[in-house]
Amino acid sequence: MKLKSKICAAPYLVWMVAFIVAPLLMVIYFAFTDKAGHFTLENLSGLSQYSSVFIRSILLAAIATVICLFLAYPLSFMLSRLRVNKQRIMLMLVMLPMWMNFLLRTYAWMTLLERNGLINSFLGLFGIGPFNMINTQGAVVLGMVYNYLPYMILPLYTIMVKIDNSLIEAAEDLGANLFHKVTKVLIPLSMPGITTGITMVFVPSVSTFIISRMLGGGSNMMIGDLIELQFLGNSYNYNLGSAMSLVLMVVVLLCMSVTNMMDGENKEGGVI
Repeated sequence: MKLKSKICAAPYLVWMVAFIVAPLLMVIYFAFTDKAGHFTLENLSGLSQYSSVFIRSILLAAIATVICLFLAYPLSFMLSRLRVNKQRIMLMLVMLPMWMNFLLRTYAWMTLLERNGLINSFLGLFGIGPFNMINTQGAVVLGMVYNYLPYMILPLYTIMVKIDNSLIEAAEDLGANLFHKVTKVLIPLSMPGITTGITMVFVPSVSTFIISRMLGGGSNMMIGDLIELQFLGNSYNYNLGSAMSLVLMVVVLLCMSVTNMMDGENKEGGVI
């Protein structure tokens, strides 16, 4: 039985070594070497000059994640309480934008947010504007929220649909108001969906480069843009790009560790 399991796992192990372990080792190697192949820490120490970009990326990704959570939580709860046939229809509508190419969706927001775009043209009918909405940090956050909101809704919905209505009714019978029902019953029970949603939104947000380039302009560069420049831009330096990628990976792993700790503490504590 064990031999059969090992044989079945062999293709996955080969895939993992070829496309996960090997690239990761290459990134680590180039991050700690110079172009001559000698060991150095200059690549990592040189990242201090890009600290503002790293801080901006983490901050904007965190803001987008929080907005997605506040938007997705009530929506997911309402979806989970609909009839089964209506749930399927609403879930299809939630996932419908994901059927369109990511780049096309971002281009659509460029058309909407431009100074002569649809939103400013509509506001101009009432004598309002035009507003400078494109090439701002707000536009970058908006693009993140629009593109990654379904990744927050789906895990929350998956957890909330399993929450029995009798638990909420029991809380009401014990005199719990809306605030206590949410904080003492719903949030503890839906914490696995919250932590999964946070990870699924924060990780691609902090590493994005298409959204920041198209909606943020050159003044709102993020980590993904910097890494791309090191490999494809004029400042070709794959050693520095590898160091940036390594630091970004550490940030992502820290984020995942924090969310896993939150989920673990909730499982130990249970519902208050």
